[in-house]
Amino acid sequence: MKQYHVTGMSCAACSSRVEKAVGKVPGVTSCTVSLLTNSMGVEGTAAEEEIVHAVEEAGYGASAKDRGRGAAGTSAQADADEMLKDKETPALKRRLYASVAFLAVLMYVSMGHMMWGWPLPGFLEGNHVAAGILQLLLTGIVIVVNQKFFISGFKSLFHLAPNMDTLVALGSAASFVYSTYALFAMTDAQLHGDMAKVMAYMHEFYFESAAMILTLITVGKMLEARSKGKTTDALKSLIGLSPKTATVLQDGVETEVAIELVKKGDIFTVRPGENVPVDGIVLDGSSAVNESALTGESIPVDKTAGDRVSAATVNQSGFLKCEAVRVGEDTTLSQIIRLVSDAAATKAPIAKVADKVSGVFVPIVIVIAFVTAVVWLLAGAGFGFALARGISVLVISCPCALGLATPVAIMVGNGVGAKNGIMFKTAVSLEEAGKVQIVALDKTGTITTGEPNVTDLFAAEGVKEEELLYLAASLEQKSEHPLAAAVLKYAKEKAVIPGEADGFAAAAGNGLSGTVDGKPLWGGNQSYISRFAQIPGQLLAQAASLAEEGKTPLFFAMEGRFLGIIAVADIPKQESPLAVSELKNMGIRVVMLTGDNERTARAIGARAGVDEVIAGVLPEGKESVIRSLKKQGKVAMVGDGINDAPALTRADIGIAIGAGTDIAIDAADVVLMKSRLSDVPAAIRLSRAALKNIHENLFWAFFYNMIGIPLAAGAFIPVFGISLNPMFAAAAMSLSSFCVVTNALRLNLLQIHNAAKDNKIKIKRKMEDENKMEKTMKIEGMMCGHCEARVKKTLEALDGVVEAAVSHEAGTAVVRLSGDVSDETLKGAVEAQDYKVADIQ
Repeated sequence: MKQYHVTGMSCAACSSRVEKAVGKVPGVTSCTVSLLTNSMGVEGTAAEEEIVHAVEEAGYGASAKDRGRGAAGTSAQADADEMLKDKETPALKRRLYASVAFLAVLMYVSMGHMMWGWPLPGFLEGNHVAAGILQLLLTGIVIVVNQKFFISGFKSLFHLAPNMDTLVALGSAASFVYSTYALFAMTDAQLHGDMAKVMAYMHEFYFESAAMILTLITVGKMLEARSKGKTTDALKSLIGLSPKTATVLQDGVETEVAIELVKKGDIFTVRPGENVPVDGIVLDGSSAVNESALTGESIPVDKTAGDRVSAATVNQSGFLKCEAVRVGEDTTLSQIIRLVSDAAATKAPIAKVADKVSGVFVPIVIVIAFVTAVVWLLAGAGFGFALARGISVLVISCPCALGLATPVAIMVGNGVGAKNGIMFKTAVSLEEAGKVQIVALDKTGTITTGEPNVTDLFAAEGVKEEELLYLAASLEQKSEHPLAAAVLKYAKEKAVIPGEADGFAAAAGNGLSGTVDGKPLWGGNQSYISRFAQIPGQLLAQAASLAEEGKTPLFFAMEGRFLGIIAVADIPKQESPLAVSELKNMGIRVVMLTGDNERTARAIGARAGVDEVIAGVLPEGKESVIRSLKKQGKVAMVGDGINDAPALTRADIGIAIGAGTDIAIDAADVVLMKSRLSDVPAAIRLSRAALKNIHENLFWAFFYNMIGIPLAAGAFIPVFGISLNPMFAAAAMSLSSFCVVTNALRLNLLQIHNAAKDNKIKIKRKMEDENKMEKTMKIEGMMCGHCEARVKKTLEALDGVVEAAVSHEAGTAVVRLSGDVSDETLKGAVEAQDYKVADIQ
């Protein structure tokens, strides 16, 4: 997506106009314009010059953002910093101070003297024409100070694309022009000595209304600009983290250089208290590094040689010598900044409704204002009264509130997510995540830690646990098997120092053997160890129980004596059960996908608390499972591996664990930087809150205009006697946008990890057949988990089969159907794979 800066936009009608103009350029496939950040994202093959020309033809300005790298170009941080710099508020402040100064004098002359009898200078006392001319001059000055409304408003009108500035300019200009006419008419009456007409025309002055409209709209614009600035605070704070310099080793000498000059492969040093300048790998030293800036995790992470460090993290204790591996726009921080800024440039589906309304809103309001004035004239009202009603309609109508309703909530929501390590790539992903009905979780690395850990240790009678662990670690330390690593890690945690194993040998698929302290030692599976020692029946039963729980029991024996069992398993992460519980409490069905056999999968699924376990899923089969689940509702897939990428892409929302592969992260819509499963319900919670906030904003924007326009038109005068002065109409318009932006800022108060206020959503499952059937097949010949996977894949490839739960231990396949699938079809498919179907019920 190519990014552009856009200038001259003042409301949603402007952004809609730019979007339409660029969308018509040949080669443009999509265009999204953000009024909030004055930016535009364009996809397609159209030339940059053609796009800029299209924007200029529409009456606005555009320039491409430089996506260059290193010293030669502007970095992602600089681009985003430029985009978010508040240039509006200082200019608006200057305009406001000047407007208020001249408006105060104008109000004193026009209202103070007339209503409260405040004294006037001698040359104005009794001289109505002089007082009128002074009001004309003061109002003219306020108009010149706020000329931007007129330049933008009439320019847009000439391009047949009126915007909010057009409404303000027309309302203010109409007041000024009519008041100028009344001043000339009053002067003529005074020359002819007709004092009755002079007094009548004095009451037709609307100079103060013209100036007050401009001043109040400027107040509203300034409040809106300041509030909009706060919506990007999270992104600004990320940009502020960007280190400016790095200490690089050049010919063995530490030299401080600008961050843009650091190249991949450079060696840099980081002392305690300093920020890591770029992403790198630790070559030497150890330290605790605070990564809260990127992950939101406050506890420092220990780093030693071989560990990765990221730009903008803080070295807290030791000295680190590192090699740069990612610099410039490739650093993790730059990628986060780009994700958040790109998300701000995209548009949520719900925003398109408001944009369509905004596109026709201003022309309709102009017509309503004209009709209002004509109707009051036909009803016998004076021209001044009818004009006031028309002006009130013009200035109370606010397309800005409609246009800002969605983007401000999206920007604040993205900022809250970024501060908590949850990155939404687009506005669509932030909106859609909250609508998820089913969450599919990959087991390994997502629900579980992704590496084996020792879970249980059972020493045989007469053997101490320390002795068993010492001997096991001594034997396993020469093995490269993951299970051996788990035993050694556990020994280290228990401060057990392993001995030296001589004559080490590995019996493939069975176990290990060696000599420790001069005695022969064996370790491995049950059948292997049974050759060297008698395993007590009690421990055999214990081993069977461990296997039922999805754990792998490792048996050990020495000199014909059985030592005991150490159980190893890929255990669920500490937060997994709570995260799953929170998802279920939100009304979401949680499904676990795994390539494990049914028994192991169900054991882990039960510990995690998932609703459903789909076992025996081959890597390439995850995508087809997601396709089946999508028939039942909106699906989010959570994964971290390369083999999860197709499933992440297929799902309605793909959520990648941040510690996963780059391919998985690229394929996902949401990235969890902390790699914690508890951030999945947090992301959904944030999405729901943002969507609720958008609905509140849109309701307010529509409600305000539905009530405000009839009130300004004088529709309530015949019934309640209520009318609206143009000045109050301008104040209401100013406050409407301010209220929308302020409401969006409430999202900053959201505690996304607090599940206390979670509400279950009503899930309407999209089934091809509401009365779906289940059939249980008795299958003979399945011997292992691979047999299960083969049968499962075969059955789920059939049309009408939603899911097949296969167990080789029970010799069954429970098939869920969404349509009519005959027994012969099911039987034929399985028997074609050389298994026998004994019965189907």
